[in-house]
Amino acid sequence: MIPVILSGGSGTRLWPLSRQSYPKQFLSFADTDKSMLQETLLRLEGLSNLEAPYMVCNNEHRFLIAEQLRAIECQAAKIILEPVARNTAPAVAVAALEAIKADKDALLLVLSADHVIKNVAAFHQAIAKAEQLARDNYLVTFGISPDKPETGYGYILRDQTIANITQAYTIERFVEKPDLATAERYVASGEYYWNSGMFLFKASRYLEELEKYAPEILCQSQQSLQHSEQDEDFLRLNKTAFQACPDDSIDYAVMENTDTASVVHLDAQWSDVGAWAALWEVLDKDEKGNIIEGDVLLHETHNAYVHSDHKLVSVVGLDDVIVIETPDAILVTSKQQAQHVKEIVTQLKEKGRKEATQHRKVYRPWGHYDCLDAGDRYQVKRIVVQPDHRLSTQQHHHRAEHWVVVKGTAKVTINEKTFLLTENQSTYIPVGDIHSLENPGKFPLEIIEVQSGSYLGEDDIVRIGDVYGRT
Repeated sequence: MIPVILSGGSGTRLWPLSRQSYPKQFLSFADTDKSMLQETLLRLEGLSNLEAPYMVCNNEHRFLIAEQLRAIECQAAKIILEPVARNTAPAVAVAALEAIKADKDALLLVLSADHVIKNVAAFHQAIAKAEQLARDNYLVTFGISPDKPETGYGYILRDQTIANITQAYTIERFVEKPDLATAERYVASGEYYWNSGMFLFKASRYLEELEKYAPEILCQSQQSLQHSEQDEDFLRLNKTAFQACPDDSIDYAVMENTDTASVVHLDAQWSDVGAWAALWEVLDKDEKGNIIEGDVLLHETHNAYVHSDHKLVSVVGLDDVIVIETPDAILVTSKQQAQHVKEIVTQLKEKGRKEATQHRKVYRPWGHYDCLDAGDRYQVKRIVVQPDHRLSTQQHHHRAEHWVVVKGTAKVTINEKTFLLTENQSTYIPVGDIHSLENPGKFPLEIIEVQSGSYLGEDDIVRIGDVYGRT
């Protein structure tokens, strides 16, 4: 059984913590120091016959994935890079094509990187049931008993019980996200499940059904894999072929059409954490129903989620609210309206605001940087370079830079000259000079960079050499 972890989402309804450049699957929340991606992998421990996972992600996140795997000592069998987003059906098609190279009967356990599952034992029990069905050539999904008329989920209407397996059923039909009145009828009937978007099936069976019902997805996935490139630990799919794939989900392409679809009931305190209110529901709360993260003070406040990254945040006399503070944005919403946060992200994108997609702290393969201050013709950054990592060899046409080492040792190259700097030492890089920065030490290197010039945008970087393969 090969876990296929889909990590292509942007999580806009958890803005401002979750953004396109660093979405929710890479974040950790109040009751754990592990990210949602790491928790997805760690909760698989204890399953039998489990192979190393396939990670499917976009190119921008490849080093974040690799670093988060390294941090939990997980070795991925494949990190498959999607050149463009094409929904779940093509992503899993590529994973299936790769899996059958080694074993035509390989099972794929398809999971999202950004779900919460609190009851791991129940999760494992459901997988064991699904495995029996998958080995009998069923395509299995996992259904969640609805505890409220949720309009943000798709639903599954179960049909006949499958012999010898409790709470396993054939599927009558899949239903798109309903309106409130329809959702209330579904919940009252007791015959509908929420569609979790998790699956278990033979790779070969999925490909057979894909050929039958969505042959263009199969064809283009085959082409994208055939013309892929291995880039160190990453498998880069061919962009032209993959971009030609129809943008369809597994449900739409296969599960709604096949006559071998089945559903296993999953009662494991599951949530896809699609919005702040959903996250509040699954995390541990204090005696007043509040969740507090960071430097927060509350008075006469109940059932709130208050998060502070940077400043003291105080809330007085408000119930059922979400307050999220980051260094460059603050969100205040009622829990009832929290699902509409994505509308703010849409407005930011329309205005060309970088807060829609980027945090103030920006992650790079070598570490990260944080913009501390900016004004007319200057910008100040705090740069952290991880041990044995280096920035690209580069030059700038419009800005000069001053580097001051705060912590660690820096190996600096400016044109033909290479030298070391230690704490409290500094250097100056004139406009146009070719330069690079490396951390040769065993601890993170921290520097303060002061930029000055007529233009300070990130696109004023001419990369002359880069160990990470960036252009």
